[in-house]
Amino acid sequence: MRKSHLRSLRRTLAMNKHPIRNARQRGQHEGNHKGYAEGYIRGRSQFIMHTVHANPDMRQIHVMYVSSGKGFPYSPLDEAIVTTLQSTVAHLSIAGPRDPVAQTAAQIRPDLVLVLDGMEFPVEQLNELRQSGIRTAVWITDDPYYTDIMTLVVPHYDYVFTLELNCVEYYRLLGCKHVHYLPFGVFPLHFRPRHTISPVRRDVSFIGSGYWNRIRSFNPIISRLATHNIVISGLWWDRLTHFSRYKKRIELNKWMGPHETATLYNGSKIVINMHRSVEDETVNNNKARIPAVSPNPRTFEISGCGTLQLTDVRADLPRFYTPGVEIETYRSSEELVSKVEYYLHNEEARREIALRSLERTMREHTYMNRINELLRVVFDPPSDQQQHLNQLNSIDQSNPFGQPNPHYQSNSIGQSN
Repeated sequence: MRKSHLRSLRRTLAMNKHPIRNARQRGQHEGNHKGYAEGYIRGRSQFIMHTVHANPDMRQIHVMYVSSGKGFPYSPLDEAIVTTLQSTVAHLSIAGPRDPVAQTAAQIRPDLVLVLDGMEFPVEQLNELRQSGIRTAVWITDDPYYTDIMTLVVPHYDYVFTLELNCVEYYRLLGCKHVHYLPFGVFPLHFRPRHTISPVRRDVSFIGSGYWNRIRSFNPIISRLATHNIVISGLWWDRLTHFSRYKKRIELNKWMGPHETATLYNGSKIVINMHRSVEDETVNNNKARIPAVSPNPRTFEISGCGTLQLTDVRADLPRFYTPGVEIETYRSSEELVSKVEYYLHNEEARREIALRSLERTMREHTYMNRINELLRVVFDPPSDQQQHLNQLNSIDQSNPFGQPNPHYQSNSIGQSN
């Protein structure tokens, strides 16, 4: 024991004599560790991207796609859907909502007219398409926040696809015969892990508008979050009580396209996701007060970048990711900041959840998965899809608007081959 103590004392004295050499050694060790960690996650991410993917179900059909007509930020959705359709159908025609879609469709006779969003597309054109015997479908982008508007639109379509589970029964009660639950996904050409180190390096990021529910959640914890390298980007964040104190942490009123957003996701250790509220009457059109239980598109986009996501709880989230395994969740502001601090100090746990989330995203939640499903619903015999649809559209019929069980771009018409 005495000899061991003397050896330890000699090492301590030697270290004190060479502070520069010791600092260099510590820096080298830390650099090696960070380099290994960076290389490890990028290597595994690229392996996942090369080995896990959804295959197109190629169909000899002609689809006419009608864009949202709203421009950015909807145009990246148009790009994702158009590019995916080009890999899944034999012929694709593209139009905008103000083009003479019904007249052109009567001439070229597509097997399906697929409309994104549908708010800008006149119902008169839909009626003409129906009279011509051409199938129509709408993929709604913002349920349940604008259901007052969509209530007037959806009865004119043959097929309705919504990204909100609780809207399925609502639209069926309006008389829509074919209503299906189909969330958006990730478009890997936009959101994917980067090969190289991101030029942006952050501990924590949040990208999104400062809706009032988000302001109320961030107000009590912004001081603790600001002790880390956090940046918030989006509209209305000057609503924060102490905005002036933290404005250097906020990119106010900044709009970003998908590539810049993906760069920020890639450069962040943790990305926070917080859904908007259905109760905010200043921005919503949801008089029926249909509650939201489904994850937003950002859920899949963050996961598609191989970054740890901290999201608020949505009841239907476990259908897509296993909390604590493939994604991390919080139910309060205090839990959010506590988990931020935990995962910033537990790199391996953070990394493994992010990688599992990336793998499941690329296997099950890409636009290829979603378009394949949409086309199966429209074109495959009911007997071939019934079991799958029963699972996907499951909802408590005794409480159709309640919570599920918590336990479980072109503006011109053209032809593309």
